[in-house]
Amino acid sequence: MRNRVMVVGAGMMGSGIGAMAALAGHPVTLVDLSEEQAAKGIEKALECIRLREEQELATHEEARKAAGLFKVGTDIEAEADQAFLVIEAIVEKLEAKQKLFQRLDQVLPREVPICSNTSGLRITEISRLCTCCPERTMTTHFWLPAHLVPLVEVVMGEKTEEGAAVMVRDELKKWKKSPVLVRRDLPGQLANRVFQAIIREAIDIVASGLATAEDVDTAIAAGMAMRFPVWGPLKHLDAIGTDLGLAVQETVLPDICARRHAGDYIRQMVADGHLGAKTGKGFYDWTEREIGDDMKKRDQFIIEACKITSKLSDTYGQQ
Repeated sequence: MRNRVMVVGAGMMGSGIGAMAALAGHPVTLVDLSEEQAAKGIEKALECIRLREEQELATHEEARKAAGLFKVGTDIEAEADQAFLVIEAIVEKLEAKQKLFQRLDQVLPREVPICSNTSGLRITEISRLCTCCPERTMTTHFWLPAHLVPLVEVVMGEKTEEGAAVMVRDELKKWKKSPVLVRRDLPGQLANRVFQAIIREAIDIVASGLATAEDVDTAIAAGMAMRFPVWGPLKHLDAIGTDLGLAVQETVLPDICARRHAGDYIRQMVADGHLGAKTGKGFYDWTEREIGDDMKKRDQFIIEACKITSKLSDTYGQQ
């Protein structure tokens, strides 16, 4: 009986994905190079489940049932026998993913989707060696932390059948995710294309002396980002009127950054060895603050935002 979700790669992303699959009621097989690595992945997945229960994002009964749904695996061919959905979350190297997809394509029935959690590689290239059924391959990009951030980008490759992608999207909705269907396999998928545009302008503002890095982050976090969970930019345009939106664009766009490549400011930072928290200095001085503390604040905010948006959806319908 094919009733299992098989997650290949039991690291930080794979364990979070496995946790969400188990919370949705699915038996989960975490596959890695060794049973020890897979077992560590289950430990991390159980931590994710406990956190969601503690934060009231999962009920005690959901968490209790989910905790008993895991098994470890090292033999892909053997574990594939029970999988109805496979999600790859291994190292972000094209050749390794291609070889794995080729193996999976050979042993899985045509109706079983094969998905990659890649954040940057094109699924068209990852599935290049799939000769049996590349139509069932796609990206399912879970955003970090996978057990907290609702977004999953379901990206169709050049050969992906839309019906298969829609089926996976609808399955992920049952996992308390907010999946979006991306119909073209372009660099940056969907959300990262928007995010990189924001980053590009944020860097340019700092480089031009218009504002400090901290003030740029504050302006985004305390302004537009406060609305984004339920009020995206296109909904905003409809609310204010597209005529006003057009007028603002005509005024602002000529003066904002439009580079097609990374700017000199960040290139110089990298050349100087200012690589961010890992070297102690980037846009911020990390010798005077702790990145872990900010990560905890980030995660707690995501948790509270999930609670609020869930309640709003229950009250007013799906946003």
